[in-house]
Amino acid sequence: MSGVSYSWQDDIKFYGKATMTGSFIKTSKNFRIKEIKTVEVKSASGFGTCIMNYNLVYSRSGKEEFLEGTYLGKQEVKGRINPYEWGDCGGGTVSLRRVATSDFYIEPFLRKRTLETTPPAKDTVVKRVAPPINRRPPLTVRKDTTRKVTKPPVARTTQPARIDSAKSTPPVTKITNKPVVSVPAVLKERTNELMKSLVVNDEAVTVRLYDNGEIDDDTISIYYDKKLLLSNKRLSGTPITVKLNIEDNEIHELVMVAENLGRIPPNTSLMIVDSGEQRFDVRITSTEQKNALVRFRYEKPK
Repeated sequence: MSGVSYSWQDDIKFYGKATMTGSFIKTSKNFRIKEIKTVEVKSASGFGTCIMNYNLVYSRSGKEEFLEGTYLGKQEVKGRINPYEWGDCGGGTVSLRRVATSDFYIEPFLRKRTLETTPPAKDTVVKRVAPPINRRPPLTVRKDTTRKVTKPPVARTTQPARIDSAKSTPPVTKITNKPVVSVPAVLKERTNELMKSLVVNDEAVTVRLYDNGEIDDDTISIYYDKKLLLSNKRLSGTPITVKLNIEDNEIHELVMVAENLGRIPPNTSLMIVDSGEQRFDVRITSTEQKNALVRFRYEKPK
């Protein structure tokens, strides 16, 4: 078997993605996994990277599934024969638990396998349902059909009626309609996948975007509430900074659009959000078919 592995301490100190190969012995429930090379690395220390060799055993407890065992590491060398031995880069124990969903990018070979192994039932039509949009229900005006309209009686008087202009003139109410914003084509033609919904306690929000992993010329455009904020900005170790004002009781949407996939697909970035004393880290993944959406809502602190 083959695939990829992810390792991280946190999104700033260390993050790595490596290709791997492995085998499974059914009788002993033993997994042997060996990383081949790293394809994405972000390290605050700036030191070299290590690849790992895992010896794991599968177990199950109720609905929980685990892989537990040991690992050995060795220094990664690219472009020449690796002179190091397994264990030169440390070793130890490892415990993994299976989860239903992952924070990481779903690799194309996993998407393809899922589609092939779960075909739709015969005579079943599969429909793609767009995500619900939070809208207020329309107002319904009911007409009172039982009410009779009669002409008011005509008052006869020899004196002209006195008109109180203050009472007879109804107050003028100004109605301000929000301008209709046309949806850009790239937001309609691609799927807008929700990465995270954030509730902030300060109306002033600062968003910083970094390249998540190896800096490989990923380029993005940023839309806020369907309006273009930034166009064709290259992700790097220096943040792209956006300042937002989140209004009370309103849901706002920030969308990251991949203008390219860089040298190592997909287009990945790390979003750091600061709002008052709050701080959020969001991993962002976008492709040529999928935009990355983050929702914001302001809530007064209790």
